[in-house]
Amino acid sequence: MMKKNYYLIFKLLGMFAVFAFVCSACMSSRKYQVESDYSYQGKFKKYKTFAFLKDTNADTSLQNSIIEEEIKFRMELLGYKLDEKKPHLLVSYKIFYDNLRFTGYSQPEIEAFVKNEEYLDEKDQNYDPIKYNLREGTLLIVFFDGKQERAIWQGYASGIFGNAFFNSSKYLKKPVRLIFDKYKFLADGFIYNDKESR
Repeated sequence: MMKKNYYLIFKLLGMFAVFAFVCSACMSSRKYQVESDYSYQGKFKKYKTFAFLKDTNADTSLQNSIIEEEIKFRMELLGYKLDEKKPHLLVSYKIFYDNLRFTGYSQPEIEAFVKNEEYLDEKDQNYDPIKYNLREGTLLIVFFDGKQERAIWQGYASGIFGNAFFNSSKYLKKPVRLIFDKYKFLADGFIYNDKESR
């Protein structure tokens, strides 16, 4: 009788382990909608420093502190130095927990624009709006030019927070990384060292 009970317990534990593995695999393979767009006024080769845009109504939850720490890490990985006094870039971020109707823009790839911006006429700098239906839970990250006082780049990932793993540090960092994959510019004068990545 005792052996049968142990067998049943081990069988249930094995089934739970398989279920946990499948859930974990689903989480890691989940598809996010990740987009970005930019201002033609951005001086993407000239920025060296950054700071976070101060918001007196900011959410100071654990989720936000994890996201902010990961944004800081990603900025420093690209060579940007934190400078609270005169930052070239001001970084802002916001979490939208519900479904969201969002306007983005169809533009040339940002790398192509930066490479050819001196040859582009104003007529080539079109902002063709695209309406996105962003799924439950969207992270928006916006860069503002500190001197021009205007938004020059924004990246957003949707479908990230309607999940049981919402409080997982690893889970919260992933959309930040995916958004930063859309921003390819190193700080002015910075030489990338692969040893600095984690």
